Amino acid sequence: MILEKRIKIFRKLFDPKSGEKVLFLVDVPHDNINDSEVWVERREMAQDWYKTFKEMGVSTDFTVEILKYPATGIQNSPIPSKILDASRNSNLIIAMTEYSATSSLASIRYAKDNITRCASLPGVEKRMEKTMFEVDYDEITSYASSLENMLNNADVAEITFSTGDSIQIDLRNRIAESEKGDCSRTGQFINLPSGEAWKAPYEATSDEIFKFGESKTKGILPVIYGKELVRYNIKNNRIVDVIGNGKKAEEMRLFFAEKNSRRNIAELGIGCNPKAVISGNILEDEKVGLHIAYGMSYHLGGKIKSDVHQDICYSKDCPVEGTTLTLVNSNGSKTELICHAMLRYDLLK
Repeated sequence: MILEKRIKIFRKLFDPKSGEKVLFLVDVPHDNINDSEVWVERREMAQDWYKTFKEMGVSTDFTVEILKYPATGIQNSPIPSKILDASRNSNLIIAMTEYSATSSLASIRYAKDNITRCASLPGVEKRMEKTMFEVDYDEITSYASSLENMLNNADVAEITFSTGDSIQIDLRNRIAESEKGDCSRTGQFINLPSGEAWKAPYEATSDEIFKFGESKTKGILPVIYGKELVRYNIKNNRIVDVIGNGKKAEEMRLFFAEKNSRRNIAELGIGCNPKAVISGNILEDEKVGLHIAYGMSYHLGGKIKSDVHQDICYSKDCPVEGTTLTLVNSNGSKTELICHAMLRYDLLK
């Protein structure tokens, strides 16, 4: 991406202002956490962005710093406290990491006297500068806003998968949100590249179950790891059983047994970036269409805190496809939002 275009995009996305502190965060490999070519390239990309912001800061009079910290090794595992402290004292955080820091950084937005806005880019790749970052952000705003409204009008999502499995997700008693590529105002927290809406399912926590009853989220969530198909049996919005006889199935049984909060179904997300393609990179894959997450939901409007938030993507050309998604609206009507594993953009205009 040429410098002039990059600066134009950065000013539109971040709008850095005079007197602000901009902080780049980068995680680095260590010990048994091995480096990779893509990770090396990402760190170089972060340096390029940092240098561009330094140039922008000369004319706009803001400061820029870059901090590195040892990689956590687990997506959304807590990052070092000194990094969080530095983040709280910054106006704009841009986290370009291998392992997502989203759940740690998102907590800052809820703090009293917060001065920060944040863009988290876990797994970002240099090639995305020529695709997802160059999307029409006015178009993204329109699509994401429409999806947010549709999710807020729905009580249930009914989903079928290419494996023949199905699940229904309880969407009551939660507020949908969306990210449109705007990180210009204090308190905002987005993933980049942008373009999605999401809603945390109703989890029936102890403070709400007596009023609203059990969660109606139930069914089978299929996941393919390599060549192994694993099925998660879900009741009351929790993974209650791991179905499968292979090595990965046993590994996941142990994983969920270690901490019950990991069993929580944390997110129904729908990506709406028309330039995103399925690449095996979750950051991009989730912007194509349907994704469902387990673990922590607190940072997305839910009530469960955990040490993990893991997205599983189900768009066209994913190992498992979410062939249909139908929203059951509060007035009883239904909207087929995904058909043949593809988002119906015609409904979003």
